[in-house]
Amino acid sequence: MQIPSDGAMLISFLNMKLRDRYDSLDELCDDLEIDRAELDAKLSSLGLAYDEAHNRVG
Repeated sequence: MQIPSDGAMLISFLNMKLRDRYDSLDELCDDLEIDRAELDAKLSSLGLAYDEAHNRVG
């Protein structure tokens, strides 16, 4: 699946999916066939990270 490349859109997309459908980022990545390591690298380049305790990116 193609995910947004724009940082703000990516955060919004991920947090909406995590809030509405997925219990973890791993589950989202598995279902949408997204490479978790690549996503983590993208988030890191934006100064962001996945918060497992709150199931959100920020």
